[in-house]
Amino acid sequence: MALLQNHIAVVTGAGSGIGRAIASGYAREGARIVLLDINEKAAAEAAREIRDGNGSAESFALDVTRREDCIAVAKQVAAKVGPVSILVNNAGIARRNGMTGADAAVINDWEDIIAINLTGVFNVTHAFLPALRAGKGRIINIGSIQSFVHLRTPSSPAYTASKHGVLGFTKALAAELGKDGVRVNAIGPGFIETPLNEKVRASNPELAKVFIDHTPLGRAGKPEDIVGPAIFLASELSAYVSGSIVMVDGGYRTI
Repeated sequence: MALLQNHIAVVTGAGSGIGRAIASGYAREGARIVLLDINEKAAAEAAREIRDGNGSAESFALDVTRREDCIAVAKQVAAKVGPVSILVNNAGIARRNGMTGADAAVINDWEDIIAINLTGVFNVTHAFLPALRAGKGRIINIGSIQSFVHLRTPSSPAYTASKHGVLGFTKALAAELGKDGVRVNAIGPGFIETPLNEKVRASNPELAKVFIDHTPLGRAGKPEDIVGPAIFLASELSAYVSGSIVMVDGGYRTI
């Protein structure tokens, strides 16, 4: 039997990269997928791809920073698709600007990154929480190696703060929602080749080399590398796992 049969899974940032890979992986395991993305066209294309593979998928446009929109989408999903039992908070942005740049850029980075990467996780979770509590669901938040460390390579303190916040939010929710049978965990990707960092990889290959040289497995990750851990955390294979983060970083944090 498929590991996620009879589940309805919501994935944010599902139009590309890690979110798209997780959505496809969940569909292969029998879940009905709801793909949410600010890029409505990308989400629709990803949903169509799942349906073309005989999976079940619907897509909706969503800006996770807009709390009222999150609530409205949750109501739409409940009415059109059904009760959600899996939520993957994947939507996020990354910028590699430090704290000592131009004031306007520093402030803009902070506001945008925290709004999407941290407050967005809160907004979507809060909107779908009644369904998740009612169905003893599971929540998977996408953290980072920067949930623990601030990289020596150029990196935004706002991004590091947001991913530390995601891990803290994960632990707090796991402690609060355990009594409702809701499991809350996170995944900590390392250097994963996605559209999010495509321009940086193309313009600064030396930066990518720094990451890979520090990674014991000797390669960058692919979005598909996140799929197995995401299936594990959403399925009954992890029935007694909550409040944890599964690192998918090729061993980066071991050295």
